[in-house]
Amino acid sequence: MKKIVKVSDLMQQNYQYELTEAEGENFHVDFKPELSPSQMLELGVFGGKYMTDCTAEFPQSWFKKAKLCHEFHDPKLNFFQVNASQPLFVWRAKGWIYKDDPRGWFQWYCRYFLGRRLADGEDERQIARWRSFRRHLVQVERNCMPGDFTCRRVQRQALLHWAYDSRSI
Repeated sequence: MKKIVKVSDLMQQNYQYELTEAEGENFHVDFKPELSPSQMLELGVFGGKYMTDCTAEFPQSWFKKAKLCHEFHDPKLNFFQVNASQPLFVWRAKGWIYKDDPRGWFQWYCRYFLGRRLADGEDERQIARWRSFRRHLVQVERNCMPGDFTCRRVQRQALLHWAYDSRSI
């Protein structure tokens, strides 16, 4: 079952990790994302720029319908067509970037979804960050009429970035 994934892209060279779980299975009991990485990429997240140089690492099926832009971050590719991203330097300054996942939470999630598990507490830290993001879901539920996609579009897009399906609110 165990498999080694080798990574060499613009942000990581000669990095590798081991898959110890089946893809999309055996998640932590407190981690119940509503969207898979493939669904997120198809819906439109991160202005299409996030995964353009590292597609070889992940299943090609994830990218068949993905909305990507190799040249620049394009908010029009996002489901809600708004920018809900902060620059990577902000994430670094806040200490949100883990050494093995230099692109941040979504990279961690993609690798976790594939079956990588980390023993040093990083999985638990990222799951706690994901759970805390639920506060945005509650704000949309409290302040928007069901199905009103014009209400709190930036928050709805940010929720998509964190695998919460804000289209269902």
